[in-house]
Formats: sequence, structure tokens, C-alpha cells
Amino acid sequence: MSRGDFPVFKRVGRYTLPEYSVLMSVYDRELPENLNESLESMLMQSYPPSDFVLVCDGKLTNELNIIVKSFENEFKNIFQIVRIDENVGPGRALNEGIDACKCDYIVRMDSDDISLPNRCLKQMLLFAVKPKLDIIGTYVEEFDDKTNSTVAVKKVPIMHKDIDAYAKRRNPFNRQSVAFRKSFAVKIGGYSDLKLCEDYEFAARMLAAGARGQNIPEVLVKYRVDEKTPEIRKSWRLTKAFIKVRWIIFLSGYTSFRDFFMPCALQLGLFILPRKFTRWVYTTFLRG
Repeated sequence: MSRGDFPVFKRVGRYTLPEYSVLMSVYDRELPENLNESLESMLMQSYPPSDFVLVCDGKLTNELNIIVKSFENEFKNIFQIVRIDENVGPGRALNEGIDACKCDYIVRMDSDDISLPNRCLKQMLLFAVKPKLDIIGTYVEEFDDKTNSTVAVKKVPIMHKDIDAYAKRRNPFNRQSVAFRKSFAVKIGGYSDLKLCEDYEFAARMLAAGARGQNIPEVLVKYRVDEKTPEIRKSWRLTKAFIKVRWIIFLSGYTSFRDFFMPCALQLGLFILPRKFTRWVYTTFLRG
């Protein structure tokens, strides 16, 4: 069987796995080698997708277009490209992609991360076993881009009750690992137009609307970090976005003022204090 000749369903025991779409967006600052590795990791899953939607958020470089075209040619039966003339940001780009997805189950993927081979098999099996679930995530391994060594494992709560409580202050899902029902996402209006932290606002809105969630307590996605990551995490741009999204969630009635204030105060502290302290706090308290 060739790489592009995939089955459209698979059984595990008495369970028939649902078909799924992969949703990824990419813009011109992505490194070609990272995009290539990310696409490869999703298209070579042990339980492969029936549909793959790649949203090009603005005009891409020639190098990126070459990679996109090569995958389109190789996986022409399932590969869809949605092109947006101008860069509109992740939220709007993902909504364009959601509209294009053919399956009701959508697996999100970032254009520079790596999914382990059994990621989608395990997520779709959990959807099959627990058909009332609407959103599923996993643990994520952060790895050094240069040495390929593990930096940390980012853990999140597993069961719905704990997810719902955790979501009052922080994103209970690793965004790189999320899979969700298209029908539920459409019902809540999809992603917002936020430029940053749109994934947390989306998850909170899903849960507030009654979505049932669960996380698989296993690393199924590898998240690329480098020497710039600590500076990005304590930047004023991210701090403002962090506060803004929590204010939006507070105004929606999903969280209390205390739930809004406490994580915002922590984020402001991380912004003000030296990088060494930021790294210590993140490593000690924020990575599970």
C-alpha cells in the first residue's frame, strides 16, 4: 500500500474508529523543515486521516510553497489547501479550516510540532469508547530544537471534572494536542479573532457551553522550544494577550473575579521579574 492509499476506517476490538480531519494553519515565518516534519508526522499516523486541511494564512515563501505542493501531489486524495491572501491570524485562519473539514472529528496540529505515530489512533479510540466526549487532549513533551533533548513534560488534568475546575484559571488542554467535534465548535462560533491565547478562549467557551472533555495522560505530541521561548513567555505582548483573554472569559460569566485576578497577577510578576525567576516559576509550577 502506498503512503497515499489509506483506509477510511479501522476497528479496534468491538469499536469502529471515527474518521477524522487534520486541521493545520501555516504562515510565512514557519521554517520549511519544521513544516515538512509536522506534515509527515500527521500523514503517517498508524490510523491515518481521511481528510487533511492546510490553511495558508497569507502568502507563503517559495520554500514553504514547494513543501505544500509536494504533499498535495503525494496525498491528493485527502489533501486540501485553503489559501488566504492576507495574514489574518490563527483564530480566523482556523475557522476557515473548520469550514473546509469534511469530518465531524477534527485533530488540530501546529505547523512546527511533531505528533507521535499513535496519537490519532488513541484519540479516536477514546472518542469511540466515550461517544459523549467533545474535546480530547494529551500530555505534551517540550523538546530542545537544537539537541532534540526533552526539556519538560507538560501535564494537564485528565477527567472532565478536574478539567472544568482547572479551566477557570488556565488552559486545561495543550493546544498542540487537541481533537474536537466540528459540530460543537461550529455551534459555539468557532475560534475568536484573538491573535494570541485564542486556544484557551476556545476551550473555555466549549466547556462553558457544556462540552465534555478528557485528556489522555500520555505524551502524544512533541512541542518544539528554543532559546527564544523564555523571552516570548514573559513578553509584554503575551502578557497583554493573557490578561485580555482572561477578562473575556470573566465577562462571559464562566469564571469569578478571583479566578481572573490570580493568574493575571502571576503573569504580571513573570513579566516584571528577571528571566531566571521566570524560568524557575514555569518549571516548578506551570509544567505539571
